[in-house]
Amino acid sequence: MSKIPVLLPGTPMPAYSYVPGKFPHPIRDREGHSFGEVADEVTDFDPQHWRECRAYLRGIDLFNHGFYWEAHEAWEAVWNAAGREGVIADFIKGLIKLTAACVKAREGSAIGVARHATRGDRLFRSVQSTLATEPSIMGLSLPALQEIAGQLAAGADVLVDRSDEPIVRIHEFLLEPK
Repeated sequence: MSKIPVLLPGTPMPAYSYVPGKFPHPIRDREGHSFGEVADEVTDFDPQHWRECRAYLRGIDLFNHGFYWEAHEAWEAVWNAAGREGVIADFIKGLIKLTAACVKAREGSAIGVARHATRGDRLFRSVQSTLATEPSIMGLSLPALQEIAGQLAAGADVLVDRSDEPIVRIHEFLLEPK
């Protein structure tokens, strides 16, 4: 596989991808990779200027590199800033569901993978039906996201990874904003 692009160069990746029960909790545990750090707050969020939203871009970087729990945290801040309701919030919630599916894969739960991926797919389809003719939102293709969610759901049994490796990418696809 070719080198994975980074949208925020100079922002280091964590030492490990948090998997509950396998590694120290990143924030609450003194041994956690982000213990004592203050999470970035998303203020003045404008989905039209998504390229300026560091938390959104950070979530993409983290997801693409196999840091699923951490991507979930980054996107949750964006979801909160988007008001937790409406088209943009549903889109971000769909991304969060993709990360949850990947965390479940690392936890060894095929059922959890399928459940979260299916929910993400439903959210992306709902967003696309609301936008009607617009095939993308915040730089990402809705059909591509639906395909990713579908592949995660369909391949849940194969994607399960119970290894103790600190970082595991459980899929080959990348989120590539345009």
